[in-house]
Amino acid sequence: MARELTQLELLTELQPAAEENVNRHERMAKEWHPHDYIPWDEGRNFAALGGEDWDPEQSRLGEVAKAAMITNLLTEDNLPSYHREIAENFSMDGAWGTWVGRWTAEENRHGIAIRDYLVVTRGVDPVQLEQFRMEHMTNGFALPAEVEAGLLHSVAYVTFQELATRVSHRNTGKVCHDPIADRMLQRIAADENLHMVFYRNICGAAMDLSPDQTLRAINLVVQNFQMPGAGMPNFRRNGVLMAKHGIYDLRQHLEEVVQPVLRKWNVFERTDFTAEGENIREDLAKFLEKLEGQVLKFEEQRDRMLAREAKLREQRAS
Repeated sequence: MARELTQLELLTELQPAAEENVNRHERMAKEWHPHDYIPWDEGRNFAALGGEDWDPEQSRLGEVAKAAMITNLLTEDNLPSYHREIAENFSMDGAWGTWVGRWTAEENRHGIAIRDYLVVTRGVDPVQLEQFRMEHMTNGFALPAEVEAGLLHSVAYVTFQELATRVSHRNTGKVCHDPIADRMLQRIAADENLHMVFYRNICGAAMDLSPDQTLRAINLVVQNFQMPGAGMPNFRRNGVLMAKHGIYDLRQHLEEVVQPVLRKWNVFERTDFTAEGENIREDLAKFLEKLEGQVLKFEEQRDRMLAREAKLREQRAS
């Protein structure tokens, strides 16, 4: 059995990879400003300043777009919790600290832009949105209980999470049927992709450094993965709507998030695992096979549900 590296040893050994990837990120990242993505000329006062308070008729967003925008925004709102998680697991020294600060600043723009858009265009009820924000941020965020704290679990989780968020933002932009919202969410999705690449590269370097130990963390994260919005108000209802309408569903999770990342790390091609690592890899392969079965079952149920809804609409229209 290979010796496990301590948290301090991991941070020290991976420091060069962190520095290299911070520098890479700074070269690749494009400067952008939330205010450039908001149609300010649509804004007007609410009742407190002599205007009119929100009314559902004012929103141009459909039910699915509202659910997705609220879910994505509340997820971004929980940034202080995510900052605590990575600051505690990455440390604030050297390149690690530089990344934590840079990543936090960039993530903060996402919540600013989405909230400004929703308030200015009156896309959702701003009072309810603030109530949800207070509740969700008070509850905070922590990795699933089955996933241990520490650098490897944290960096594995955020690799998948950033990619999942990118997919969700990108597809939310499409269902808004508004080129301004689509452009804004594409810009946010591009940020999320760069963040994912940083974490993916660090996790890949960790895999080369301590293969069995890193694979154990990856396996735990994949088998217990939850989106960071889990626990927010209406998360289950909104998540079902988003899955039903192709914003983020089980197939996208498997084929656009989990499998590409595992391929990038060569998880199923590597030859540097011990017998313990081989057992973990076998367990992961079985889980992915089971997940594929769940994908097919979900899609069959979804297709039946959508067909029933379409039939009901036809009956009402006739």
